[in-house]
Amino acid sequence: MKIALHEVTRRFGAFTALDNVNLDIHSGELVALLGPSGSGKTTLLRIIAGLDWPDQGEVHFDGEDALSRSVGERNVGFVFQNYALFRHMTVFENVAFGLRARPRRLRPTEAAIRARVNQLLELVQLGPLGQRLPNQLSGGQRQRIALARALAIEPRILLLDEPFGALDAKVRKELRRWLRQLHEEIHVTSVFVTHDQEEALELADRVVVLAKGRVQQIGTPEEVYEQPQSAFVHHFIGESLSVPVTINAGGVHFAGRRLDLDPHGLSDGEASLFIRPYEVTVVPESGGAMLDGVVKRVHGFGPARRLEIALREGDREHFIEVSAPRHEAIGIGQHVGLRPRAYRLFASTADRTQGA
Repeated sequence: MKIALHEVTRRFGAFTALDNVNLDIHSGELVALLGPSGSGKTTLLRIIAGLDWPDQGEVHFDGEDALSRSVGERNVGFVFQNYALFRHMTVFENVAFGLRARPRRLRPTEAAIRARVNQLLELVQLGPLGQRLPNQLSGGQRQRIALARALAIEPRILLLDEPFGALDAKVRKELRRWLRQLHEEIHVTSVFVTHDQEEALELADRVVVLAKGRVQQIGTPEEVYEQPQSAFVHHFIGESLSVPVTINAGGVHFAGRRLDLDPHGLSDGEASLFIRPYEVTVVPESGGAMLDGVVKRVHGFGPARRLEIALREGDREHFIEVSAPRHEAIGIGQHVGLRPRAYRLFASTADRTQGA
């Protein structure tokens, strides 16, 4: 099932939740809607589901107008963060609910319902627990049951709204791995909302990065991480070091000093220099380094330590955090140099960012 959204806009009073969103989701694809709170992720998911309608724009399923169909007619499975299981029903009956609720002429036979539910319980690895109540299950098990219930109606599209948000970190990682394997088996077109970048990068075939109701970038996990198209995406996806710089006369300047960096065609003006922490070499002596600063804090464990370094620009200090091998003797108060091995520059503008 292919999903196509064209110029979708949704307003709540003076607040614009979605602003001219265009998005194509391929059949059988697993897509993550990623962004901070208030970015429009859940609103977009609800519009796809038929739980909300846009003020303008189009939504198509396999070329057909989805907005002309009710939520019941769209054949969409929805998994909520809070599971939304019926507490008085057994696991088996929770999964069977969508099938039993169909009109009589569309309802499968009792034998077919039992076969379908048992198949799904095995698929989500909870076959022996059919007669338990939801409160007798762990959070991770309850989320699997919610997913099995959504799949019971054989949906053309599976939508998941922060499906692992209520679970602890270890269980989230286990369920992410399990969901990816499950998707490779069933290949139903799936869209999930998350604010967890690690979750999106690990699970999705493609990631849609949203901010303030607008699509900032669409791409594979590798593309949005390695080739961010704006300062927002670079800052939001993965760890980033950001240093304010000035582009002037074909050079990049910080604190009145020209850095040995190519501005990559950016026009003169204010800009931000972005570097991934692992793309910086820390040298114990600041002399001759591109950037220099003073170590304010040392922390961390394992083979690498984290260094919090203050870069001075006149009376201002800019704090950045980098990694350094544990064997290097670098202490608090020490002057160190920073040599970026890779970097990106983005112009500092109010409404748009330009990358190089």
